[in-house]
Amino acid sequence: MPNPAAERGWTRDELYDRGRPRTLPRIEDMDVAGKRLLVRADLNVPVEDGRVTDATRIDRFAAGMRPLLARGARLVILTHYGRPDPAVREPGLSVERLCPALSEALGVPVRFAASCTGRDTAALSAQLADGEAMLCENLRYDAGETANDPAFAAELAKLGDIYVNDAFSCAHRAHASIVAVASLLPAAAGPLLAEELQALNDALEAPRRPSVAIVGGAKVSTKIAVLKNLVGKLDAVIVGGGMANTFLLADGIPVGRSLCEPDHVGTVRDIRRLAEAAGCRIVLPVDIVTARELSREAVATVRALGDCPTDELILDAGPRSRDVFAGVLDGARTLLWNGPPGAFEYPAFADTTVAVARHAAALTRAGALTSVAGGGDTVAALNAAGVADDFTYVSTAGGAFLEWLEGRTLPGIAALEAA
Repeated sequence: MPNPAAERGWTRDELYDRGRPRTLPRIEDMDVAGKRLLVRADLNVPVEDGRVTDATRIDRFAAGMRPLLARGARLVILTHYGRPDPAVREPGLSVERLCPALSEALGVPVRFAASCTGRDTAALSAQLADGEAMLCENLRYDAGETANDPAFAAELAKLGDIYVNDAFSCAHRAHASIVAVASLLPAAAGPLLAEELQALNDALEAPRRPSVAIVGGAKVSTKIAVLKNLVGKLDAVIVGGGMANTFLLADGIPVGRSLCEPDHVGTVRDIRRLAEAAGCRIVLPVDIVTARELSREAVATVRALGDCPTDELILDAGPRSRDVFAGVLDGARTLLWNGPPGAFEYPAFADTTVAVARHAAALTRAGALTSVAGGGDTVAALNAAGVADDFTYVSTAGGAFLEWLEGRTLPGIAALEAA
């Protein structure tokens, strides 16, 4: 995948010096020639039959590392893979099988260390020449990683001269390779982490206005903090997916057997009060698509708001809603998207998600909209609509992206700021 920062014309100074990311030390500002960079990456990519099937994360990571290799850096790469039991060290979760794809992306051979600690691994790191790279075994094979164990972090620190966090998607984890090791070496943000921070900062902390969010998903309860944070900072929030049903229920609109949370009607009212006080408009569907079941064989029916039969489910917003949502985007300059507005995985209920995604992409291509999206379901929806490459930035992070939207301080970012 091409480098999103380069495509949008961002310079490295802009990535760090506008807004929140400017407080972070940057690896590009350091003398890296002959230095071992202990780089925390997130290379947790899909693998089938021992081969990487989607190298997007590897390619994006490598794009930022190649210039450092060209300047004589020596890369010692750390990553987790899956959730192994440290007592078992499941062979199927070894990261050794990532070496071919990583080597191809970096353009240099990648050595493999069978452990991320120990005398042999330290010796291998010491043998690296300028422009060479090595990958260490799965961090989570050692219980010290997830425990943020200082002793484990001290062992990791022996492998490098400078610590580089290039894994924003893991920045919400208080793990040894994210937090503890950052205090043991000179520390800096990597290029990919910087891109992520700048894109989110531009969309949430310093957006071009009017600024709009699309927030979807199954339940209000999982995104209470997100909604409360967004309505205080943006000009409008489009609420879709199953969580819109709870908003409709709070308005006394029947939702049949749809997924909703009656216990959170009070939460919805609190969010609305916050939005009103902040001058933020909450936008809901104005018509609905229902069916008796969620399946590929289900028959979808477009209905007026309030006409959902007692034995049916609301599974998408209707055509009038698509027009309303598109109108909101037409008047916006910034879009932040987390969560699809319908059950897009099923063709009968994908129309609104696809239409809104394509409309946002067209506005972005025209230069009228800065569009930032993140979250696994959102990325899948944009890929289904064929427009992921047209958005200004698509985040590879999941939990870290969500916690950022909530306004939380991420442990990994705090560790770099303190370095």
